[in-house]
Amino acid sequence: MLPPSPRLESEPPETERPETKRPETEPPAPAGARRAAALRVTRGGVEPRRELIAEEEPVALVFNGLSYAVMMATPADLEDFALGFALTEGILASPDELYDTEVERFARGAEVRLRIAAERFAALRNRQRNLAGRTGCGLCGVDTIAEALRPVAHVASRLAIPAEAVHAAMKAFPPLQVLNAEVGAIHAAAFARPDGSLVAVREDVGRHNALDKLIGHLARAGLSGGEGFVVVSSRCSYEMVHKTAAAGIPLIASVSAPTVLAVEFAEEAGVGLCAFVRDGRFTVYACPDRVTT
Repeated sequence: MLPPSPRLESEPPETERPETKRPETEPPAPAGARRAAALRVTRGGVEPRRELIAEEEPVALVFNGLSYAVMMATPADLEDFALGFALTEGILASPDELYDTEVERFARGAEVRLRIAAERFAALRNRQRNLAGRTGCGLCGVDTIAEALRPVAHVASRLAIPAEAVHAAMKAFPPLQVLNAEVGAIHAAAFARPDGSLVAVREDVGRHNALDKLIGHLARAGLSGGEGFVVVSSRCSYEMVHKTAAAGIPLIASVSAPTVLAVEFAEEAGVGLCAFVRDGRFTVYACPDRVTT
């Protein structure tokens, strides 16, 4: 018979077994993770352990007092996440339309309050959209097919990326996925310069959230999406291409497979789509002129 189920640190304290108490020398958990008592079961028996586990919490996005969306996300880089979401969802047309951001954390979850331009808020209210997101889902709560497949402007950047830069970016990517190395179950998105060197990496339990965080960071830092490309650790879905195009980024490189809709939309939006970037090879599925060999 196994011992009682382990619990997370933030749950109400109970009478703990001495072997599951936090060691005095235990380092703090990294942002986006939490330590929990766990049991390693092997043929040789049961071993109590302290494990790092990825955090996943409801994050409410509130615009001018209106609660618009609740997304399940890793509670780190929330200012980046909120701005990136607002830009890729078309709530804001420019970072300049965001006047202030405030994050309030609760025992279970967080609320990000954004103060945006009056005209953008009026448009938001007119959409009358109530989006409730879940991990790994970028279209939950969309009411119509037209809303789900809304068009974006054709990417204006004329940038073409050398094939060697795509390989270099993907090779440099895994060591910078710090949280995933600790806990697993974490997606990442990175922005690379045309030579393949990485500028920034953002991580989250949701692949769409990781990309929103990255795009929000670029906007907050005043970096142009048209001057580089995106590398992602996940499959390349329609939503990932849509967010890339909305940010004006000319190419997305994925470690895994694309979908048909992603390829079709990438062609329409002028986004180069490289997938299966691994082992010294990749496949270009859309806009081959975005890659030079």
